[in-house]
Amino acid sequence: MSRGRSSFYLQTYLNFCTMRLKTSLLKEPKHKELVSCVGWTSADELYSCSDDHQILKWNLLNSETSLVVKLPDDTYPIDLHWFPKNVGSKKQGQSDMFVLTSSDGKFHLISKLGRVEKSVEAHSGAVLTGRWNYDGTALLTAGEDGHIKIWSKSGMLRSTLAQNGLPVYSVAWGPDSEKVLYPLGKQLIIKPLQPSSKVLQWKAHDGVILKVDWNPVNDLILSAGEDCKYKVWDSYGRALYSSLSHEYPITSISWAPDGELFAVGSFHTLRLCDKTGWSYALEKPNTGSIFSLTWSVDGTQVAGACGNGHVIFAHVIEQHWEWNNFEVTLTKRRAMQVRNVINDAMDLLEFRDRVIKASLKYGHLVVSTSLQCYVFSTKNWNTPLIFDLKEGTVSLILQCERHFLLVDGGSLFLYSYEGRLISSPKVPGMRTDILNAQTVSLSNDTIAIKDKTDEKLIYLFDALSGKPLGDGKPLAHKIEVVEIALDQGGPASERKVAFVDKNRDLYISTVRKLGKEQRAVKIGSMVHTLAWNDLSNILCGIQDSRFTVWYYPNVAFVDKELLPKTITEKDGSEYSKSPHIVSFVENRVTIRKSDGSLVHTNISPYPAIIHDYINAAKWNEAVRLCRFVKEQTTWACLAAMAIANKDMSTAEIAYAAIGEIDKVQYINSIKDLPSKESRLAHIQLFSGNFQDAEAIILQAGLIYQAIQLNIDSYNWERALELAVKHKTHVDTVLAYRQKYLNDFNKKETNKRFLQYAEGVEVDWEKIRAKIEMELVKERERGSTGPLGPSTRSSVSTQQ
Repeated sequence: MSRGRSSFYLQTYLNFCTMRLKTSLLKEPKHKELVSCVGWTSADELYSCSDDHQILKWNLLNSETSLVVKLPDDTYPIDLHWFPKNVGSKKQGQSDMFVLTSSDGKFHLISKLGRVEKSVEAHSGAVLTGRWNYDGTALLTAGEDGHIKIWSKSGMLRSTLAQNGLPVYSVAWGPDSEKVLYPLGKQLIIKPLQPSSKVLQWKAHDGVILKVDWNPVNDLILSAGEDCKYKVWDSYGRALYSSLSHEYPITSISWAPDGELFAVGSFHTLRLCDKTGWSYALEKPNTGSIFSLTWSVDGTQVAGACGNGHVIFAHVIEQHWEWNNFEVTLTKRRAMQVRNVINDAMDLLEFRDRVIKASLKYGHLVVSTSLQCYVFSTKNWNTPLIFDLKEGTVSLILQCERHFLLVDGGSLFLYSYEGRLISSPKVPGMRTDILNAQTVSLSNDTIAIKDKTDEKLIYLFDALSGKPLGDGKPLAHKIEVVEIALDQGGPASERKVAFVDKNRDLYISTVRKLGKEQRAVKIGSMVHTLAWNDLSNILCGIQDSRFTVWYYPNVAFVDKELLPKTITEKDGSEYSKSPHIVSFVENRVTIRKSDGSLVHTNISPYPAIIHDYINAAKWNEAVRLCRFVKEQTTWACLAAMAIANKDMSTAEIAYAAIGEIDKVQYINSIKDLPSKESRLAHIQLFSGNFQDAEAIILQAGLIYQAIQLNIDSYNWERALELAVKHKTHVDTVLAYRQKYLNDFNKKETNKRFLQYAEGVEVDWEKIRAKIEMELVKERERGSTGPLGPSTRSSVSTQQ
């Protein structure tokens, strides 16, 4: 389909993206008193605790409820949290255990079978909350006495983190388990475990804060309180969203595991929200206050503990995926509807198990259920390819043109669209549960992963083998990286990764670099969201409230001075606060505004056509198109592409078209150089790659040219080092050095030059003869052509 046609159809079908919650409540509550807390053991099994002293187990597959244990009459449960599933496998019993806090000042370690393994006197007054850290090595409790304590997994007291004068109603671990978030009255406090580290504290609400949650995937914080509002914060305490005031206090709040959604509970109220705070769905069930909310492991459903004895279950349905002229909607837990907006044709896709994750790109729909993975082609929806999953807990699906990546359990798996396992890259100590589309990127030949253990590092893998690229060392940045994205077009040798760091600066780096470290070049600042085009290496982003398109980001490695001329910008204030680029397909960019609506914007199609021409080596067609379009942007892109591909004739035409006359003259001088190696070296020099230029000349055995290169760059010590090492042209270096000093009326102070000047005689006649002989040798070994002006001038001017 043409670039314009599919864009037209989807623009005419611009929709407001919605999601819904399908709630279910029993006719009669199973508990006789209010339910204080709930917790999932698996995707289909839930435990609930109530003031009637009962702990019940809910089996969603057969809709049965059974009593696990009856607590003593003086034990009123308040909070429940299961030991993390991704650890403790060596001791099987450990992972089948939960902590239960109660009003009598104790917390209890209880097995899945209901046996109380240990009860610990923890606080004066009620223990209001208890939370395991992510690796299961520590337990955090907070109570009415205002104390926050850290315990070992066996229930031994390690330390008292804080002592306050007010009750602490909720706590949350930071993503790295090195910080703790807790509310104190109207304040939110982030306290590191290290005693000497700085504590972050800010006023967050106008009433007492009742609940907090901190998501490890997106690093965002939720808070809710008696001022009837819920708010979203970043980890620096900056407000990202504040809701309108509700009718009743917000009594519960909870992030979905992948950090894309969160749920909010209040009196007779259940709300589903996007991570930006926008509300997708509002339900008004007969629940009383919802005191606790928790998401299933797969993130498909949320359960709530209700004040009237009920346990409410809510499934997320009507999720949407779009690509070109297709729209896919999750209509039920096990059914999807496909719509072709061109002819309004409908297809119904049904699955044996409930849908957990899905992705629609590059002509394929990839759907993971709790047991299997389905791969549909947009050309035929009737015969999907189906294979069994390793663990059945897929948390992320990424697609590129040739294959797709699944994050399943504790591993990453790369599959072809025929269902063949290609590779399974491994990063030691990597936490797969916190990987998302901003921290993992996929192209046809490369996988890039940013891990939480050291956020300055980006691990790069060969997609086909799953092995680390190059020497195995990750790409290192000077500060923490927030988001990464691999370009999709071109050969593997030219692959680039774009990344945004914590200062919101945008960098682009080479992925494969032989012999030297990867180079990262800054190309933007205050970048909040970015995306590569699905076909061409064109990058778009929202940069400081302006929508920006980098039509040829590789220009940063070719001719950085051209970078501003290859960029277009337009006002992005219409996208409101915190927009997010959803997709960049062909010449259409889809942006989700903070209110949840989707906005489509088109970019110029001509740079993408130029990319296509260059990939097919159609230089004449590219020049004709630029002459037809008459835009500086396309000429600038063509100039940089020509230099990158060493087509100097096209580069000369393009630079002339944008008025870069000095560069046209330099290109002419490059074309006149006597050997291929010299021309390649000067092209590298043109792009600012001095070391690469020198390496090319030295590898070709052109010692004098390498020395002259350093002399022309006033890199005197390196020029002398080469001359001494190769025992040639030491007098040439000394002669040029002396002329340089005479021109500026300076005296020699460098000890090495003074040392060699004593034993070497400088004779310009001999030097010119030697240089001429070197150039004759180069002409003989290289292609025929007149002596380059730059080289001739360097000889003739030395009088």
